Amino acid sequence: MKLLSTVMALALTFTPVAAPVATPVVPAPAGRYTAEIRRTEYGIPHVTAKDHGGLGFGYGYAFAQDNLCVLASWVITLRGERSRTFGPEARSDDPVRPVDNLTSDVYYRSVADSGVIRRVLAQPPPVGPTTELRELVDGYVAGYNRYLEDTGVANLPDPTCRGKSWVGPITAADLWANLLDLNRMAGSSGLKEAIVGGEEPEGPAPAPGSNAWALGRRATRDGHGMLLADPHFPWNGIRRFYQVQLTIPGVLDVSGGSLYGTPVVQIGHNARVAWTHTVSHAHRFTLYRLRLAGDGAYLVDGRAEPMGRQRIEVPLKDGTVTDRTLYTSRYGPVLAEGRSDEYAYAFADANAANLRAADEWLAMAKAGDLAELRAAQDTFQGLPFVYTLATDVSGTATFADASVVPHVSDDRARRCAVPAPDPSLEAFTLDGSTSACLWGRDRDAVVPGLFGPGSQPRLTRADYVANSNNTPWMTNPAAPLTTYGQVWGATRTDVETRPRVSLDMIARRLSGTDGLGAPGFTLPTLQATAQAKRNYTFELLRSDVAALCRAHPRATASDGRRVDLRQACRTLAAWNGRATLDGQGAILWREFYTGLQRPVRPGEPAQPWWRVPFDPEQPLTTPRGLDRDDPAVRRALADAVQRFQAGGIPLTLTPGQAQHYSSLPVPGCTEFEGCFDRVRTGDPLGADGRYPEVDTGSSFMMAVELSPAGPRTRTILTYSLSANPSSPHHTDQTTLFARGQWVTERFTEAEITADPRLRVTTVRG
Repeated sequence: MKLLSTVMALALTFTPVAAPVATPVVPAPAGRYTAEIRRTEYGIPHVTAKDHGGLGFGYGYAFAQDNLCVLASWVITLRGERSRTFGPEARSDDPVRPVDNLTSDVYYRSVADSGVIRRVLAQPPPVGPTTELRELVDGYVAGYNRYLEDTGVANLPDPTCRGKSWVGPITAADLWANLLDLNRMAGSSGLKEAIVGGEEPEGPAPAPGSNAWALGRRATRDGHGMLLADPHFPWNGIRRFYQVQLTIPGVLDVSGGSLYGTPVVQIGHNARVAWTHTVSHAHRFTLYRLRLAGDGAYLVDGRAEPMGRQRIEVPLKDGTVTDRTLYTSRYGPVLAEGRSDEYAYAFADANAANLRAADEWLAMAKAGDLAELRAAQDTFQGLPFVYTLATDVSGTATFADASVVPHVSDDRARRCAVPAPDPSLEAFTLDGSTSACLWGRDRDAVVPGLFGPGSQPRLTRADYVANSNNTPWMTNPAAPLTTYGQVWGATRTDVETRPRVSLDMIARRLSGTDGLGAPGFTLPTLQATAQAKRNYTFELLRSDVAALCRAHPRATASDGRRVDLRQACRTLAAWNGRATLDGQGAILWREFYTGLQRPVRPGEPAQPWWRVPFDPEQPLTTPRGLDRDDPAVRRALADAVQRFQAGGIPLTLTPGQAQHYSSLPVPGCTEFEGCFDRVRTGDPLGADGRYPEVDTGSSFMMAVELSPAGPRTRTILTYSLSANPSSPHHTDQTTLFARGQWVTERFTEAEITADPRLRVTTVRG
């Protein structure tokens, strides 16, 4: 997204730096916490305690053992201290949308100075945190700090931050700030530069990703509920998953993936329920156009309201301070961009004061069936930007967009629509000059201005529900969802190739036509299906490319040169369409298919090249076919071959040769190509035949079967448990992932104690 150039001037002065104000660290009372950390294969921790405080303590200690440097750096970000520590021009450590440190610091200091966290913490549940969550947070902080005290900064095992002056104890305020920032990730936290006036981040932002299947009794061979979780989150930084089991006997026993710096499991299972998430298409924010009234005011219902002002001071590395003034309105912060003499724009974020998600995940982890899971969601209504797909031991599968969504009906969106500051901005822009355009209210909503549970798209089935970041309407093609409003996403729209291959994989397994045996899912066939590495666009277009090759063994490239296509055509004809490590033709296909999307001339849109366009009456079979008569198609193949030849790159280049993570070869293909378990490198193929390091894609994969005898689960953490390059668990699971292997989860007491490599540590504080 690219907003208009900055028009609103921000006050910017330099003065001698003031002495830094120390963040208070409150030590835990001696002997308050006790926890047991048991580590099984691949270093996976199983943390047990008698209460929530002790559980948080053990979890914080275990996490710090593996990933202290990542959280220590992120705490500097949340405190707005990166410019003083690393310099204002350097890039922040935000793995999703990095900005320069000065922009980052201004934003995070404005959040802290607003007092939003203090106000939410003062509220009773469900708006404010429960006692159990507060104890988890306090314990997690104490456990992290205890590990740091026991080890010492100078002796940390991770060279990334060993001996660094910026490493120190953290506070509960830091953890609450991280939870708030996670919830704002699809809103204000992802648009820092638009809010505070910084430069647009360089390069493309990672595309939202994730696959999820909840399988009911009619889809599984033994009639059990089964779940596939395949979130596509960053492979580096604070938004990685950490695999953990958290247990309070008789109260909580949950295993799964927990995002760094959070004391709860976001994607996981207990003995009777399993759930996962994918990124939702619903809106998280709206813009409000403000009609300016002069003297720093704007009009609402004909009356002038003054803008609020925030003066933000950011210490710099050279010993000076930069001073910025930000503006606020009744709707939220006033954008630093898009202002004219007549109008300005305010940003209304539905997650601006949302700390409810962590309590919701904690309650979901304690659910005994889908009814209790749904009750947990209805109670807290805090999931920030994700769909939920879940199943239970009864073999029922359910989907819901139970996320935080601003209450903007279709009628209000039409009635209140005004021009946006940038046509490319995918958000409702509403008229802020009238209170009639405020967000609406649902009686069952915990927070005014949001849609309540009764308005959410949902579907419950005995066969399956599935989502690969498509809108809700094709959750199950046998029961299309079409009655939700625009704010939740489009209906009857192009399903796109990754969701299409997902639904095709399920259909083939249920009919037994995928080569994996009799119809219906088992745990082994679920694993095999999920990691098949199918490239769906190649499957759709293979025969057309073969026909093109027969008709045009040579073609003209963009520079006018004639290119021999015969070797490339032989390579593609021999490829099986799987993006495995040894898939000869996989990278050639990617470069050709990517070239199809490029405009013929700079500044022009790419021309459609599908032979059959999308038809909403045939959403799973259109678009299809390659327009072989289009010269642009032949030119795209000639250009791809020419690039390979110019760099001396073999046309048989494989994913194992071109893709890597921490020097290890990585299989897979991209979202764009219609790949299910996708990877992304962010930048084009280099002249050496290698992409930059994989930075996002399948991250914590979990296949679980909920049988009456207990859960059977296979997992793979694609980038492994520890970000510490010297850890034995830095790339051990990455090696398994590259080979298509999984880890057999140890969930029960018998399974954990049977591990011959079991390591047990008791921690107290």
